[in-house]
Amino acid sequence: MNHLHTEATDALFRTILELKTIDECYAFFEDVCTIKEIQDMTQRLEVAALLHEGQSYVQISAKTGASTATIGRVNKCLNYGAGGYRRALEKKDKEG
Repeated sequence: MNHLHTEATDALFRTILELKTIDECYAFFEDVCTIKEIQDMTQRLEVAALLHEGQSYVQISAKTGASTATIGRVNKCLNYGAGGYRRALEKKDKEG
């Protein structure tokens, strides 16, 4: 059994999907997460986008300040994960 897929987690994700504006997202995530957690998620998404563009670890580290370990973990998720980064990046690309 996957311990992540629970009714409580489903409720969290449904709540996030109901947020309509950037300001609503800021307010929610500032209440739910620490500033460091938000910064870490932001950095990981930026790293994923740069990897998706084909940039090197050295370039990505210089642009984002991410460690090579973080870049490697994100790259592993891009290549072998659940596909979440790829879907999010594709949707972002379509929106321009």
